Amino acid sequence: MRIDGTAYRTIWAEEDGSVAIIDQTRLPHDFAVVRLGSLEEAAHAIRAMLVRGAPLIGATAAHGVALAMRADPSDSGLERACAVLLATRPTAVNLRWALERVSGRLAALPAVERAGAAAAAAAAIGDEDVAINRAIGEHGAALIRAVAERKGAGEPVNVLTHCNAGWLATVDWGTALAPVYVAFEQGIRLHVWVDETRPRNQGASLTAWELNRHGVPHTVIADNVGGHLMQHGRVDFCIVGTDRTTATGDVCNKIGTYLKALAAADNGVPFYVGLPSPTIDWGMSDGVRQIPIEERDGREVTDLTGRTADGRIETVRVTPEGSPVANFGFDVTPARLVTGLITERGVCPATREGLLGLFPERR
Repeated sequence: MRIDGTAYRTIWAEEDGSVAIIDQTRLPHDFAVVRLGSLEEAAHAIRAMLVRGAPLIGATAAHGVALAMRADPSDSGLERACAVLLATRPTAVNLRWALERVSGRLAALPAVERAGAAAAAAAAIGDEDVAINRAIGEHGAALIRAVAERKGAGEPVNVLTHCNAGWLATVDWGTALAPVYVAFEQGIRLHVWVDETRPRNQGASLTAWELNRHGVPHTVIADNVGGHLMQHGRVDFCIVGTDRTTATGDVCNKIGTYLKALAAADNGVPFYVGLPSPTIDWGMSDGVRQIPIEERDGREVTDLTGRTADGRIETVRVTPEGSPVANFGFDVTPARLVTGLITERGVCPATREGLLGLFPERR
């Protein structure tokens, strides 16, 4: 995707063997590229959310293994690298998927070949992610076009999204926003309602930033506005991303997604999920009971960071001193509330049979 006319991915390997990322904790006020040179730096980038979004977490973990193999390509070094990276974020299944793929590739190789093979595997994961997300975009754009044709000429399609599942959450294109970008490229008139997504404000700080840089019409709204807009016919289409989806179609995404799905169901608004196949956990069937929900630092709730009128970046507390905080990072939307899953192989119902119809090799 483009930032002020320049094409970027969210992660890339440098010639010196380091890995470059966009530091998302500094957006939207400061665009900065950070270089990772070690396993520990890659793990910190995931844990501290310099990178975030399930596909990008997986890609970063793969690069983290490659960095680790440059320092210690032994069996114990590989085992330690995977353990350190796996512990960084518990909810996104792409993390485990990427580590299993890279470690499986390296296990049979002699130590001297592991660094190069790990770097190649990480690059392949990145390229595959781009292709997957572009395909999600094509399939989802067809759904947006169908809505546009029903509305008639001159009427924009109003899309509501939650959190950030744009290109900043992936290597490129995004998952939930890939259909928006493809539809925009195709000349379909659209407008995106951007939930602010408390407590980390990924919608207000990241989704709005990337849509703005790419020229897509959008409006930032408080998290509690979506239901009101749906009641008054101002949302045509909801689309969100996912950090883990069960084999039966339950979807785990940023906290607040479930409430949007309930509002959409009550108002007859289609609710779709952009779903790259590495995000499917084929071993799980009950998302509410089985998916581990990350509980994050309470300061994400108590504190807000922003730019002051004179240009300084400041953090302020917005809750009373001494008030306890619970900070659940994700919730699970049951499959019954999901209109369809948009995958790289097409759109299917949020059911086991629907998914197996697109991925028969999993039968």
